[in-house]
Amino acid sequence: MAKADEKPDETARSRTLRQLMEVSRVHSGVAVMFHSAVAARQGLNATEEKTLDLLQRHGPLTAKDLAELTGLAPASVTGLLDRLETKGFVHRARHPTDRRRVLVELNRDKLAELAELFEDWARDVVEACEEFSTDELRTVIRFLSVMSERGRAAAARLTG
Repeated sequence: MAKADEKPDETARSRTLRQLMEVSRVHSGVAVMFHSAVAARQGLNATEEKTLDLLQRHGPLTAKDLAELTGLAPASVTGLLDRLETKGFVHRARHPTDRRRVLVELNRDKLAELAELFEDWARDVVEACEEFSTDELRTVIRFLSVMSERGRAAAARLTG
């Protein structure tokens, strides 16, 4: 007899893929809500907060670089950077070797205020990872990496 969440003619793979899609939807929603809550504590929206994360991970970037990494349209990135600059999180600086280009740099002092909001979450993640073997974590890393690339491509298609 099939369980309540199973359909009688489903294969194990199709059932697992359906469950993965449902769990992914839940995880995505939770992630958006978490980042929205963190951002709101600093007067930001989730896109602004995630842009700061990109700058922290990649270092100073051009607006074009940010458009490529986020999948946002260039005009949207310009508005985004204007807001972040007004709020004191970033500043624009001349590129050191190409004076025609402008780099977006983080205000590290202002970013430190955001980092404090992630400390509890980071402890929770480390604790949760104790439930998984190193090989299982490697599989999760590979899966999330593939899904990130697919998500980035999907965002680019929607904004392009």
